[in-house]
Amino acid sequence: MTVVAPAGPERPEHQDHAAPGRAAPPAAPVGEPRPLAPRARLLPAFAAVYRAQLSRARVARVPLLFVATFQSIGIMIMMRGVVHAGDGEAARSVVAGSSVLVVAFVALNLLAQYFGQLRASGGLDHYATLPVPPASVVLGTAAAYASFTVPGTLVTAVAGCALFHLTFAGLWVLLLVIPLAGAALSGLGAALGLLAPRLEIATLFGQLGMSAALLLGVLPASHMPAPIRWVRDLLPSTYGVEAYARTFAGAGAVRWAAVLGDLSVCAAVGVASLGVATWAYRRAAVR
Repeated sequence: MTVVAPAGPERPEHQDHAAPGRAAPPAAPVGEPRPLAPRARLLPAFAAVYRAQLSRARVARVPLLFVATFQSIGIMIMMRGVVHAGDGEAARSVVAGSSVLVVAFVALNLLAQYFGQLRASGGLDHYATLPVPPASVVLGTAAAYASFTVPGTLVTAVAGCALFHLTFAGLWVLLLVIPLAGAALSGLGAALGLLAPRLEIATLFGQLGMSAALLLGVLPASHMPAPIRWVRDLLPSTYGVEAYARTFAGAGAVRWAAVLGDLSVCAAVGVASLGVATWAYRRAAVR
């Protein structure tokens, strides 16, 4: 004879194990997406992207610095054959323009190629899946590339001052010129790379931009016709060149208000160009 135990109250298939006295969290309605984790803030995301880009490009640091520095020093040696050390304006333009050219080579040329390759290869999809603001990707990458220009720019400036017998007293201004001019040129390079329809076009834009920084920055402005000077005034690197070139006038003759004005233009153009690059990144990432 089989004894059957009396049936107790039915238990639900999924019992709530909430602690006594604490209300169970409401279940999400069927079909509605669950909330995702909050997006990272701008500054921590910027720091993470900066460190990642810095470590990624560390392998190519020595060849990159060598090429950029050797190119600028070679231009100064070539110009030394036609510009006398006594020609103050020409000597100042050659040294200041060659120093800022290192920044243009990396921040404008190489960054345009990098973002163009990133877009062409689908690498933007990786960043699009990360919970980071688009501005942090652009700012972090631009800052990492601009950081590589510091040693080459200082070496070029020291070599140029020795070659053209200019004062070394204004070298500290480069610590302001490099980040401000680098921000302006990095934003421009990133925007060109992200807006170019193909990688070849991005490479062409980067080369043209660096060539403009070379020709319009190294040659003295007074030796150019008026239309070329107008084009020169539109180039962001021009104001970094002018800010550094003004410091060669001597400690008592430097117009610091003009230097500050040139640096302010670099900062304003940097904010605008990085904003355009962020918009171009959003546009390229969703296509």
